[in-house]
Order: sequence, then structure tokens, then C-alpha cells
Amino acid sequence: METTLRWVPVTAIAPVAWGTTYFVTHRFLPADYPLYGAAIRALPAGLLLLLVCRTLPRGSWWWKSLVLGTLNMSAFFALVYLAAQALPTSVASTIMATSPVAMMLIAWAALSERPRAAHLAGAGIGIGGVCLMLLDGAVAVDLSGVLASVAAMVMSSLGYVLAKKWSAGVDVFSLTSWQLVAGGVALVPVAALVEGPPPRLDGPALAAFGYVTVVATALAFAAWFAGLRHLSAGTVGLVGLLNPMTGVLLGAGLAGERLAFHQLCGLALVLLGILLGQPHAARLVGVLGRPVGARLLGLLVGHSVAARLLRAVLGQPLAARLAARAPDRRSASGEGRPAVQSLSRGA
Repeated sequence: METTLRWVPVTAIAPVAWGTTYFVTHRFLPADYPLYGAAIRALPAGLLLLLVCRTLPRGSWWWKSLVLGTLNMSAFFALVYLAAQALPTSVASTIMATSPVAMMLIAWAALSERPRAAHLAGAGIGIGGVCLMLLDGAVAVDLSGVLASVAAMVMSSLGYVLAKKWSAGVDVFSLTSWQLVAGGVALVPVAALVEGPPPRLDGPALAAFGYVTVVATALAFAAWFAGLRHLSAGTVGLVGLLNPMTGVLLGAGLAGERLAFHQLCGLALVLLGILLGQPHAARLVGVLGRPVGARLLGLLVGHSVAARLLRAVLGQPLAARLAARAPDRRSASGEGRPAVQSLSRGA
């Protein structure tokens, strides 16, 4: 319990920082240079951490650094950069929110970490919450951006699990710096060949790259790999759901907009999903959270968008059973149970 309480907040630094990168990339960074954008992000961050740890790879870590640098840094950064330019933040964040499930499955195969029921339940609830927060059916979707997001999600999930498997005996700063440097060095010649001369950067772009490099890359990845070392892949993957939640809150704060009811419910579901995946927390939720959970479920099944989402995520039979247990907001007025009926009928 003490270990979890210590490392979950440390791990959370990473997705919170990453949640800001979609906005920064979309608003301040040049749109037509995804490879240079990834290289400028990775290489300086890696060199900065290398100055801190002052340790070079040894033996097999030369090729392991290149593998992890490609999966977690170079290819991942380029794909995320491309997705951020091609897709609305809502769609890109929603696709990346499926990474907890991918990490659990890969960790099961590579590390024999069998997914806990609480992890799977938390992932399902969290992904549903992300969809409820972000998707309203009113955004255009670019297929190339979707493919880039899916590829980034799968590659990074594999890379994180391999980093967890290989990292015994290597300090976190060295592990992170080697990957960043390898990924950045691999990107520079490819960027020069594909994109030509590097882009000209104005003041805001330089400041944005400085933030992305130091905070959202060096600091964030060090925190993330520290969490992977001390926590299960399922737990870390669920903490990653703070990424899209940060994006929603940041967008609402900067735009001065009020969050809609279904977005607030989505935020609550994301937090519940993260909490369910933490060791010892599921029992606490079961003891203390039943009244609150029942009330939230009643609100959700009474909302048409949320009812359709519950059917899509959980399946109609299970969704109808959950709705039947939810307190009815309209029963006091004698209006029956329309929310239950809507879930049962698939309306």
C-alpha cells in the first residue's frame, strides 16, 4: 500500500504532462515537420538526462536502447505529432486511451502478468469515460490520423512492457536518456531526407519546444519508467488515462467553456477506472463508494448519450442489468423506469 501511494503520484506526472502536448503541438509547433518535431523533442531531452546520469550503455543495452528508442521515442513521437496535426484532440486522445488494455495484454504475454479483474474493469470504465468526455459525433475523422494514433498506441505499449522487462539493474535516468538519445539520433537523418532543411522556429515555437522537451519528455518519461519499475503494467496503464482528462480540463480552462453534464460524468468515470486499478483501492471503493456509484449510475442511465455508450461498452444484456439496479430519478414522480427501458430496447 505504501509503495503504491508513493509511486502512483510520481507516475501520474507523465500522463498529465503528455495531456498538454496535443494542445501545444497543435497551437504552436510547425504542422509539416513531424520528423523534425520528434527529433527536436527527443534528442535534447536525452542529452539533458545523460548529463544528469553520466552513464553510457554497456553490452546488450546498445541494441536494446535502439529498439526501445524506436518504439517509445522516435516512431512514437513522429506518429503522435502527425496525429495531433491530422485529428481533433478529442479523437486522438480517445484512441490513445485504449493503451491500458494493450499494455495489459502485452504484459500478460511478455511478463506473465495476468490482468486482474479490477484492472480490466477499470480499463473498460475509464475508456467509456474518455469516450463520454470527448466524442459527440460532430467531428471529422482523418483516416491517416487514426492509423497514426493506433500505430503509436500499439508501438508504445509494446515498448513500455519491454522497458519494464529489461530495466532490472539500470537506473531510471540512464534507461530514459539512452532511449531518447537513440530515438533522436535515428530520426535526424530520416528527417533531413524526407523533410529537407529544418523548419524556422519563431519565439513561441522555441518556447513550446522547450516545454515539450524538458517537462513533457525528460521529466515525464523519467517518471513513467520509474512507475513501470515499481507498479504493474496494468496499474501504470490506467494511470495513463489522466492524459485525455488533462487535455479536456486544459481545453476547457483555456477556452473558458463550461463542461457539459456528460463530460463531467466522463471525468468521474475516468477517475473511478483509475482508482479501481490501484491495489487495495477496489475494496475501498466497494465499501465506501456504493452509494455514490449507484447515484452516478442512475444519472448515467438517465442520460440518452450515456445510455447508448453503456450499451456499446458493456453490451446490451449487462447494461440493462446495471440499469435495473440503478436508482430511478423519476420513480418518485410516478413516471416508471424510462432509462431502464431505453437500455433494454436499445433506443
